[in-house]
Amino acid sequence: MVTRLLAAAAVSALVAVPTAQAQTTITMMHVEQNPAISAYWNDIARRFEAAHPGVKMDLQYLENESYKKKMPTLLQSSDRPQIIYSWGGGVMREQIKAGAIMDLSTAVDANWKSRFSEAAVQAYTIDGKMWGVPMHTSQVGFFYNRDLFTKAGVDGDAIKTWDDLLGTIPKFKAAGIVPITAGGADKWPLHFYWTHLAVRIGGKQAIEDAMAGKGKGFASETFVRAGEMFKQLVDLQPFQPGVLGATYPQSSGQFGDGRAAMVLQGNFVLNSMRANSADKKGLPDDKLGWFAFPSVPNGKGDLSDTLGGLNGWLVTKGAPKEAIEFLRFFSQADNQRIAAERGFYIPIVHGTADAIQSPHLRRVAENVGKSRYHQIFYDQALGPSVGQVVNDISAEIAAGRVTPAKAAESVNQAWQLAN
Repeated sequence: MVTRLLAAAAVSALVAVPTAQAQTTITMMHVEQNPAISAYWNDIARRFEAAHPGVKMDLQYLENESYKKKMPTLLQSSDRPQIIYSWGGGVMREQIKAGAIMDLSTAVDANWKSRFSEAAVQAYTIDGKMWGVPMHTSQVGFFYNRDLFTKAGVDGDAIKTWDDLLGTIPKFKAAGIVPITAGGADKWPLHFYWTHLAVRIGGKQAIEDAMAGKGKGFASETFVRAGEMFKQLVDLQPFQPGVLGATYPQSSGQFGDGRAAMVLQGNFVLNSMRANSADKKGLPDDKLGWFAFPSVPNGKGDLSDTLGGLNGWLVTKGAPKEAIEFLRFFSQADNQRIAAERGFYIPIVHGTADAIQSPHLRRVAENVGKSRYHQIFYDQALGPSVGQVVNDISAEIAAGRVTPAKAAESVNQAWQLAN
């Protein structure tokens, strides 16, 4: 009798123990180094987990350059992340070709798609299929330190042409001020000069013709001249000592610490500046100025043309449905308004623009909204192999190790090889 009671009690105890719900872990990999933004994204993740028992969101940071180098291998591994950060463009196209990215055309229905601008949707649409979820936009321009400009007797509002910009360099140097800081070791910050000059010189038609193989392609006059004009700046020695050994985080920290008058970067430098400055605050808004990349003589590009990003998220093949559901939740207007209010970035989601408090982000949002041609960063738009060559030749021009003509020809050869 005792044996039966013990057995019954054991069975009862087993029945009483609740069965643990299977855990679904979704890894989301990003390059955002600002801890405040990471904390904000983690808060969204925790709220999603609370509404989806059994789901664990694992948000992982990987430094920008390491991310780009490691992602091809990660995407082919058995433990690849389920959600990855994307700049769109040719790199995304290559990832799709490799069979690593999930087609989201069915998942992103009309209601979800209506959250985004048409340009943002098109940035993540290839061959009529939608492959990603856009998140934010950016524009490259010159951020400057108002106090250092005043000390050197330079008026930021008066810099309209390339010659205007060149003319400021001797003034800063005479005042003992580093004119421009750049992360030359990472190369891509220097490609903003070569590519932005190409945008101003040749406009949208120039890159479309080059990609179509018309004329001399990327070895055409537009791209040679872009190199020549960049060399004009380089010859004035405008950058900080050791520019080719400085990383992007280091250079943005230098700008935030007031050790250079200017930096040519996307608005995302505001976050990097704060994260990498000595006091973790950087320059306050009232000490910051901004001006658009200058015009060039006889340029075919419109002054409203912008260079920047349309960044977002991709879901990798084999990811559970919860990965898509998280991005649906993540891209809700009420979640993205937080980013706008706190000045983290410019959300691409409708119903968030009025929440932008930062005057610098508001200005960029207006610029991109008015732009008829928003060129995605060349190192992303042209694909990984060609993009790397663009970055390489930009650094080589800055180092004085290659002629502008040879630089343009190198890009052209890379494009022909890749296509």
